[in-house]
Amino acid sequence: MTDTALKPRLDHAHVRQLLKAMIRIRRFEDKCAELYTQEKIRGFLHLYDGEEAVAAGVIPVLGYADRIVATYREHGHALMRGLPMTEVLAEMYGKAEGSAGGRGGSMHLFSAKANFYGGNAIVGGGLPLAVGLALADRMQGKDAVTACFFGEGAVAEGEFHEAMNLASLWDLPVLFVCENNGYSMGTALSLSEAETDIAAKARSYDVAADVVDGMDVVAVEAATRRALAQMRETGEPHFLECRTYRFRAHSMFDAQLYRPKDEVEAWREKGPIVRFQGWLEENGLIHAEEVAAITAEVDAEIAGAVAFAEAGSDEPVETLARYVMAEDRPAPPEPAKPGKMVETSYREAVKAAISEAMEKDARVFLMGEDVGRYGGCYAVSKGLLGKFGPDRIRDTPLSESGFTGAGIGASVAGMRPIVEVMTVNFSLLALDQILNTAATYRHMSNNAFGVPVVIRMATGAGRQLAAQHSHSLEGWFAHIPGIRVLAPATLEDARGMLWTALQDPDPVLIFENVMLYNMTGDLAENAGAVDIDRAAIRREGRDITLITYGGSLWKTLDAAGELAKDGIEADVIDLRSLRPLDMDTIFSSVARTHRALMVDEGWKSGSLAAEIGMRLAEDAFFDLDAPLARVCSVEAPVPYARHLEEAAIPQVPGIVATAKRLCGKG
Repeated sequence: MTDTALKPRLDHAHVRQLLKAMIRIRRFEDKCAELYTQEKIRGFLHLYDGEEAVAAGVIPVLGYADRIVATYREHGHALMRGLPMTEVLAEMYGKAEGSAGGRGGSMHLFSAKANFYGGNAIVGGGLPLAVGLALADRMQGKDAVTACFFGEGAVAEGEFHEAMNLASLWDLPVLFVCENNGYSMGTALSLSEAETDIAAKARSYDVAADVVDGMDVVAVEAATRRALAQMRETGEPHFLECRTYRFRAHSMFDAQLYRPKDEVEAWREKGPIVRFQGWLEENGLIHAEEVAAITAEVDAEIAGAVAFAEAGSDEPVETLARYVMAEDRPAPPEPAKPGKMVETSYREAVKAAISEAMEKDARVFLMGEDVGRYGGCYAVSKGLLGKFGPDRIRDTPLSESGFTGAGIGASVAGMRPIVEVMTVNFSLLALDQILNTAATYRHMSNNAFGVPVVIRMATGAGRQLAAQHSHSLEGWFAHIPGIRVLAPATLEDARGMLWTALQDPDPVLIFENVMLYNMTGDLAENAGAVDIDRAAIRREGRDITLITYGGSLWKTLDAAGELAKDGIEADVIDLRSLRPLDMDTIFSSVARTHRALMVDEGWKSGSLAAEIGMRLAEDAFFDLDAPLARVCSVEAPVPYARHLEEAAIPQVPGIVATAKRLCGKG
């Protein structure tokens, strides 16, 4: 690229465009502040006043195919990217005509058409998403860049460091734009960072980094042009630290007591609009009457946006939960007639499912800690690296939030990642990305974006693993709207759930119990996809319903066999899906047996068993001839362990004793 192309062309049309862009953002936000005081805009309102040169200097240089991830202070970014002002303001009003149907509000503006992936209320939360978007583009051979905006406060978050490392490690075209306004909410940078040179942090990850005066729109544009030219040539990430200042408070709730007024005034005197307009007028590149005409144009547009928002409609309460999950889902797979039976293990069934999915769909890839060269912590992916190569069997750093967020971003951009989190306790490090991004993205974006990611993890208590590796937290995740939670307990489900999950338009979490990996049995050679919406009755009975899932299924079946010796015939229900729960199957069974016992490896307090029991109490109370009961893992202190047969986790004797008691034979 020539030097001329790398420099802004400061002809009259361009300088007018730059000045108008900044005036447009400033005056729009001034109106927003006024509307907020009138309680027409509610919730949080974070204004961009003073930082306009960054959005105006960076975004117009990006191409149509390039992607943008913004911050919660993203009105300027959205306007510069071409989102109609009418739709932006309507969204801030919470109106159905808004860019996200009123579901996102001020902090979450979206546009699939504009490749605008929204603001993020979680500081630093958009960084892994941006890495994933860029990863998808790289894997699909697209020549696109993802620009990710964030404030200097985000550099204290682990997700910043994890995202920087991944982007550099994998040579991903992410343009990191740090809008360093000096204060993360109310704390000055010098009080929160031992190293205040933020660009130096980027360079420590071997990322090319530039520092630019963020109050100088021409300097920002020039730096962006250079960065993008380098990125399109090398495909590597680039970091821009734009040193700027916000004139208003962190948000409209903020009393702004943490900085002196004279500091704000001093910065205002060198603000981006004052500075650029003054330079233009001084050099005869623009005149006062033209500035007045620009201001009149902007004010007319703002007036139109206000009228549009004021006339907007509120979504009916009945449809507020629309798009928590996708409305259109593929039909359940048709079960194939079983072919020749072969002996296999649960581990090999999962591996076969991964391998087949990658053979059938080039968008599918596996990523996670030690999934490649090591072969997986539980040897599930052993041998797959040699078969599919390092691009599709992708080893990650030990950065659960970073690589899970990257998997989420890659799925949003069209890939079908299988993200492996080594164990369920490690998933807590990725909980922010699962809960605040994967589970909410479709609803907040008004169905503009879906997150068809599959996240696998091992769960359950093992042997001599102590407290930190003995968790069964799938019930926690089943509490979260916006995701599906599966617990394959049989060889058929271990083999077949994955492909069905990969066809799902929403995020699916698959919990594989560690004690099942070595389980062996016969499985049809042609075993394939299975339904993931329905529970299964694994044993039929008439006297009591035993409800369980995952690793407890086989203990529950053994308990049912023991009960049969005493003349008690049990229905054994394998939930298979923990969210959504197939309550119809449970209700139908309880209507026949009139007794219910839940077996759950989770802790009793707030357990999945408690949820099922409460639903039975609400909707099937008059079908019950005995109290509801549950056998769960013991917690400390142990307020409910009234019976000696309750072991650390559910065991056959405890299940049998509790079932007998319900049937009047205890």
